[in-house]
Amino acid sequence: MSRDTPQKLENQQQALLRLVAFFETLSTVNLELIPLVYAQDAWFKDPFNEVTGLPAIKQLFAHMFVQVDGPRFVVTHHMRQDDSAFLTWDFYFRMKRFSAAEQCIRGATHCRFDSEGYVIYHRDYWDAAEELYEKLPVLGGFMRILKRAARK
Repeated sequence: MSRDTPQKLENQQQALLRLVAFFETLSTVNLELIPLVYAQDAWFKDPFNEVTGLPAIKQLFAHMFVQVDGPRFVVTHHMRQDDSAFLTWDFYFRMKRFSAAEQCIRGATHCRFDSEGYVIYHRDYWDAAEELYEKLPVLGGFMRILKRAARK
């Protein structure tokens, strides 16, 4: 049984809701809000990156806006237990070089919060092969062939 006080539980829930709001409103303008969400020495990992610290995390998000057009997250579910949270999300974007059609990557994030309610640990999980590579010209065809061969 949890011995957390009602105030601590409320703070944990507020930290999670702040994180969800940050992702759902992420833009080049609100990158300045990162220090209100992430701890100074936060660790971030996704299938392509592993960085530590606010400047590196900010650069990672800023780079996303350079790489793709119209990026936006829709958090489809979130839950919290103690200092951990789990989010599922859809990431919508348009590729700058290959296709003007909106693409969607479905993924999940596991976060842990420090005692102040800042994200100290952020780990994204999504299948780069299925969610990204298969959508690219040439490489996508090759990835689909490999996928079919693996099923046989």
